[in-house]
Amino acid sequence: MAPIRLVTGFVTVGVWTLASRVLGFVRDILIAAYLGSGPVAEAFLIAFSLPNMFRRFFAEGAFNMAFVPMFSKKLESGEDPLGFARDALSGLAAVLVVFTLIAQIFMPWLVLAMASGFAADDRLALATHYGRIAFPYILFISLAALLSGVLNSLGHFVAAAAAPVLLNVVFITAMMLAGLAGWPVGDTLAWAVPLAGIAQLVLVWQAAARAGFRLTPARPRMTPELKRLALIAAPAALAGGVVQVNLLVGRQVASFFDGAIAWLNYADRLYQLPLGVVGIAIGVVLLPELSRRLRAGDMVAGRDAFNRAAEMSMALTVPAAVALIAIPGPLIGVLFQRGAFDAADTAATAAAVAIYGAGLPAFVMQKVLQPLFFAREDTKRPFYYALLSLAVNIVVAVGLIPVMGYLAAALGTTLAGWAMVAVLWRGSRSMGDAAMLDDRLKRRLGRIVLSAVLMGVILAGAAHLLAPWLTAGTIRYGALALLVGLGMVAYFGIGQAVGAISLSELRSGLRRRKA
Repeated sequence: MAPIRLVTGFVTVGVWTLASRVLGFVRDILIAAYLGSGPVAEAFLIAFSLPNMFRRFFAEGAFNMAFVPMFSKKLESGEDPLGFARDALSGLAAVLVVFTLIAQIFMPWLVLAMASGFAADDRLALATHYGRIAFPYILFISLAALLSGVLNSLGHFVAAAAAPVLLNVVFITAMMLAGLAGWPVGDTLAWAVPLAGIAQLVLVWQAAARAGFRLTPARPRMTPELKRLALIAAPAALAGGVVQVNLLVGRQVASFFDGAIAWLNYADRLYQLPLGVVGIAIGVVLLPELSRRLRAGDMVAGRDAFNRAAEMSMALTVPAAVALIAIPGPLIGVLFQRGAFDAADTAATAAAVAIYGAGLPAFVMQKVLQPLFFAREDTKRPFYYALLSLAVNIVVAVGLIPVMGYLAAALGTTLAGWAMVAVLWRGSRSMGDAAMLDDRLKRRLGRIVLSAVLMGVILAGAAHLLAPWLTAGTIRYGALALLVGLGMVAYFGIGQAVGAISLSELRSGLRRRKA
């Protein structure tokens, strides 16, 4: 039943994540239209990235990677999972309240740590102002992430997957109100950040309560279980810190080029669509599944879950990566070029998209490989691997600035992603059968790549033929939809013909789960 549960969980998370990412596109399209790549846009993007950076420590990153396996095992054994979750929530809330207060004091230095290029102009004061308003978001979203981990471990994926949709709904509503009322868009967006965090927290808290886990913060206490959680989370926090330093390297490089922070941000949003739908969905579902299987000693089911996750990830990610490399210009031009976002911005952003696209399979495979370690409560080796990834990023991003300018940051991120996959894969070889590739995955990987490459050739040719329509007023939206639809038909048609994918297997799994 493990593959069926994995598929249905992936579909549930993937559909809601897709909805969130589509609304995220609408959000970023509006930001680009209102603010372009100017100083207000860059100041807000840096301010918003601050709580999102630290949430990787306290939320989806270190804390949850340690919490979910422990909580899943307590569910399996019946060792008071409710009490453990309540203690974890109380301890996390206490730490975050103190951390948020400290961040308010040191906000200018946090901004400079993200973008030292701001020191020479008014962007520093503006980003500091926005950052102080937005930073409390980390408290709400981190607690929401812990509750989401509880729900995912219980097999209740809907509320946790739907919560990010609220963030984009709040942002879009805020910008529309700002436009109608004449409010400053930057300030309005900053205030929308903590409001969205509260909305997400309320949603998942209510869902957890309905599932029998009504968690309310209490006086923090250091229990033996929390001590163990802290010991496991510490190396993961360090690994998360290394990952965030990777992001900092890119932003620091970009901060010295006017408009580059915005260009890289919009490019990041485009490749985050498939990364979110596939990679995050797989990671969310795979970690609790592997934790349960390892707890039960079922290595065969664990290996099958890992292989089907890898197969599904590559089948959906490789064609997305090829599409980002083949047609970045039409994608960015149609989606973002309007208002304050002009043709020069489109060209600059499209170049970054193509580079990020080359790293997309690596970013997704990290989400598949990391649960192999975290499910075993091994957080030390991912930290050491992240250090190597950081070294690659720094050497490339900084060393190639004279040659590539701001694009060196994108290339550094991509190559660091592939380096991380290489060392994660090598490290997983010591885990026995559960981490081995099965014959089915080996047989299909090459066919997936072939199908995607042929699709890329078709896309490039079609984009050339449709070029006049892809830049012509409102008709460009229909032309892009036609181009994307052609790519999907080509990939799935070729993939079905050569045996790269099987749509019937997915339908069969869903029917069996429903039955």
